[in-house]
Amino acid sequence: MSDEPAPTVLSVDEVSISFAGQGGPERPVVDRVSFDLHAGRVLALVGESGSGKSVTAMSVLGLLPGTATVSGSIRLDGGELIGADAARLRQVRGGQIGTIFQEPMNAFNPVYTIGWQIAEAIRSHDPRTARAEVEARVAELLSAAGIRDVARVRRAHPHELSGGQLQRAMIAMAICSNPVALIADEPTTALDVTVQAGILDLIRRLRDEHGTAVLLITHDMGVVADLADDVVVMRDGRVVERADAATLFARPQAAYTKALLAAVPTLDTLEAPAGRVAPRPAEDAEPAAEVRGACIVYGASGWGRRSLTAVEDVSFHIEAGCTLGLVGESGSGKSTVGRALAGLVPLRAGAVRIGGVDLTTVSARGLRAVRKRIGYVFQDPASSLNPRLTIGQAIAEPLRLHTDASAAGRRTRVDELLDAVRLDRDFAGRFQHELSGGQRQRVAIARAIALNPTLLIADEPTSALDVSVQASILELIRRLQDELGFACLFISHDLAVVQALVDDVVVMRRGRIVEAGPAEQVLTAPRQPYTQRLLAAAPVADPVQQRLRRDEWRALNTADDDVEIVT
Repeated sequence: MSDEPAPTVLSVDEVSISFAGQGGPERPVVDRVSFDLHAGRVLALVGESGSGKSVTAMSVLGLLPGTATVSGSIRLDGGELIGADAARLRQVRGGQIGTIFQEPMNAFNPVYTIGWQIAEAIRSHDPRTARAEVEARVAELLSAAGIRDVARVRRAHPHELSGGQLQRAMIAMAICSNPVALIADEPTTALDVTVQAGILDLIRRLRDEHGTAVLLITHDMGVVADLADDVVVMRDGRVVERADAATLFARPQAAYTKALLAAVPTLDTLEAPAGRVAPRPAEDAEPAAEVRGACIVYGASGWGRRSLTAVEDVSFHIEAGCTLGLVGESGSGKSTVGRALAGLVPLRAGAVRIGGVDLTTVSARGLRAVRKRIGYVFQDPASSLNPRLTIGQAIAEPLRLHTDASAAGRRTRVDELLDAVRLDRDFAGRFQHELSGGQRQRVAIARAIALNPTLLIADEPTSALDVSVQASILELIRRLQDELGFACLFISHDLAVVQALVDDVVVMRRGRIVEAGPAEQVLTAPRQPYTQRLLAAAPVADPVQQRLRRDEWRALNTADDDVEIVT
């Protein structure tokens, strides 16, 4: 790169943001934040959940609610955006600035197909583009974002795709107009480590080949080490440190930055708590959960749709008090298996048993009784929480439906659950749109454990959490499991988190199990090349080491002709 300073594309100067309370004083959330975004460079905005990262980014696009007050200056190529009219902001959104939102399910319209929505984004900024050109551009964008089956994905509705596939489709939409700047709000949160590596390479190519300026918002310091050129660290709405990436990781100055880096989990350092011993059930004890020869097919009949085998011949069991980790790439069938355990998707073949009850043959009344014993933390907390309910009402809903607890008793239990997930009790009166992504995830966990389940299905429960809160959530799950003795299916793409919690690991790829065994064996001495690639793709919070690991991951993928490399 040239020694000359890169042109400034976006300048945020002394920006403060506050929200009006209900009949009370304004609540400040961002205090005099300043930074510059340069062409061909990635600026990472990092900090804990609720630090003001996403609010700052959304203020650039004028996407804050009407209760927000923004002061200071935000200039795009020298033009002021604070106070800009609607026409100017429409020109900026998706045109000059592309955006990758934190929760892809909420960003897509559930009524329309993915291909139609990307095409509409293209036409909105260039309505004269011929239909054939638009269709070709949609296919090109999806392919560039790492979508394997472009034809299927462009015909699919949002609910028919995995979280990782949705995130990649959103990246395709974000770059459809060749923006000069890209705001990436947790762009790899829902992605497994191998696809994450490919997405980071895609963003890196946009930076290097097209000179795109990138504002990267993340809590993952491994991602920062892999991609960022410059870093701004935020805490409680204020900037506590700024530096180029190499300097910040080698010589952090602020105590808060040092604490963030120290809390980053790795496969080399993160271990289960001392004294943690997996329980040994009696030889004749019924497993808490069992999947036997499961086969799940989507779109198998009707309306001329092609069938898709999502899961094929999957078998495992979970003993009471034990945790099984289910890992693999996005689209490998992990979440589908979790839904099958809860009776939410039908099996084409095989069986699912919870506490000895076969969900494939049980009556509707029996299935309702079984579901009382299952807690479920879904991958996308925003789409699983009713936006019309307060947080307190959402957490109390299982208690209202399945217990005879009084209103006072439910309020007491809600307070206990908020304490358990480290949220202030006054969150009970808020709505989900007033919370950050990490805070919503903690609410989802609180609701899932409200009935003291015998089986907890946790689908990416820490994916939206910063490392310090992540550690407390993992400790919460461990403590509750020790106290209540429930079995846990822990679905995750974060192998370091899996190692910290689980007793056994099942590795899935394209709907099948490729390796299974005790966590210590699978995660430290894997037998299968695919598992080895997963481990090599896990990022570390060290720019120098991460560069070496990236080269190792690419070499492992190149050595296997059966693996599609996402670049």
